[in-house]
Amino acid sequence: MSARRPLPWSLVALFMAGNLAPYLLPTTVGRLESGLPLTATQAGAIGTALLLSSATAGFLLASRVDRIGGRTLARLGLALALLGYGGAALTTVVPAVVAGAVAGGFGSGTLTAVAVSGFAAHRDPHRVTTYGLLCVSALAGALYLTLPHLGPGHGLPLAAIALTALAVWPLTGRLTGPAVPDRAVAGERRLPHRRAGLLLAASMPCWSLAQNALWGVSGRLGLVQAHLTEVTVGAVFAVALGAGLVGVAGAGVLGTRFGRAVPIGGGTVLIAACIALSASATDLPAFAGGEIAWNLFYPVVQTYVICLAASLDPRGRWAVFVGSAGSLGTAAGPLTGSLLAGRAGFPVMGEVLALLLLLTAVPLTAVALRAGRRLLPVVEVPVEAPAAAVRSAYDTASPNWYASTSAR
Repeated sequence: MSARRPLPWSLVALFMAGNLAPYLLPTTVGRLESGLPLTATQAGAIGTALLLSSATAGFLLASRVDRIGGRTLARLGLALALLGYGGAALTTVVPAVVAGAVAGGFGSGTLTAVAVSGFAAHRDPHRVTTYGLLCVSALAGALYLTLPHLGPGHGLPLAAIALTALAVWPLTGRLTGPAVPDRAVAGERRLPHRRAGLLLAASMPCWSLAQNALWGVSGRLGLVQAHLTEVTVGAVFAVALGAGLVGVAGAGVLGTRFGRAVPIGGGTVLIAACIALSASATDLPAFAGGEIAWNLFYPVVQTYVICLAASLDPRGRWAVFVGSAGSLGTAAGPLTGSLLAGRAGFPVMGEVLALLLLLTAVPLTAVALRAGRRLLPVVEVPVEAPAAAVRSAYDTASPNWYASTSAR
């Protein structure tokens, strides 16, 4: 029996840094509204611009990670995140904040593209995806507990994202440079399983939009409709993200024991119910129950969707394309949630989003069922530079996204 291969912690750290901005979106958007001369819709539009920039990076880089090199792209992404989010945190000039958020968002998308490409190339994508989601959920939960006690202002969540990028920088030394082209790689330039990949990519914007339309206004929902304080809302988010850790850990233990169709289809239906409950909450128990249950199921389904996309192409291109498509929905989420809540109210917003999720569950389940009937070959691509000559290889075998998505 062979030993387990060590986790590629540099990729896990990049995934965490790239997805932290979407995870902190509620407090970021809320503080932009309260700390700057902006309306709720304008603050939501800045969040949308940040996430749209992240999605653009994913689309541009999906097929270029190997060619440019993970190390180069990771350092570019970290530099953009550090300078963009850091610059936006240090100024109150609205155009400069917008420019910083857009630059930082492109950096986040670059980091996620590198990480997800590496996850898909790993022999156990499900395991590394689980650890990536665990790390970003834990960090975001800690920040939701901490930020309300550090004072007001729009700069704190943005500064936290910038400092995370700075802390991750030293780990980029273990990433590879540009891949040397060969005949095998040249023969794999055409994307495999195009019909399934396109259907999955076309479904993800709707799935992510529904999630992040609620997530983008959850802070205001708790403050305005549920009549809670910022400290209480932050505590609910922290507990909810803790529930997400439990869910992701559970997904890691289960792996593909029940396939991918049941967790993706059934989980999406449960998420729809949680969104409707949370959006109709008028007190702490209902708000906390909806948010905690939603955050329990959301990352579980996200894990399986990432791994489903990774199973379609071991070079990670479908994983990045699907993740970037999800980021388009994530990008539209804050503005969509703000408009729906502002014009129709939070409960109606929840009903519309729940219906959208139920419709989206059909094609997602169909792709998972079809992919489950195929046994794809595992192709391993080096994602980290060898540390030293170690006695034999570390083998693992197992099944198999991304965020944005995360997504958040």
